Amino acid sequence: MLRKVLHSKLHHARVTEAREDYIGSITIDADLLDACGMRVNDVVLIANCENGARFETYVFRGARGSRTIGLNGAAAKLVSPGDRVIIMHWAHMTDAEYAEHHPTCLILNERNDIERTIHYDPDVLIPQPVR
Repeated sequence: MLRKVLHSKLHHARVTEAREDYIGSITIDADLLDACGMRVNDVVLIANCENGARFETYVFRGARGSRTIGLNGAAAKLVSPGDRVIIMHWAHMTDAEYAEHHPTCLILNERNDIERTIHYDPDVLIPQPVR
């Protein structure tokens, strides 16, 4: 059996742009994609910490070092530049794969720099609090 589980997460990313006129997706700095293991065309769930909106889209690669978190198309209507969002990426795993998996969570600061990296342990009931 496969289960859908957290693969990786960008926590408190700041939206840098919202472009309704652009073909849909989320544009994420290539450095952030590499650091957490997300890939172009992967589906992500986005939670807007400012207004509670939750929506799915797929990933575009942004310029390396740009710290871009850009929502495009219809998704741009659900955010504003400066909003904090949580970007969650899923994977389908067997129980054996899950036992070995430690999801990567990047805690970002207000400039979308990586402040801290957490690897969740599936045997720990409650992850460490994030400020």
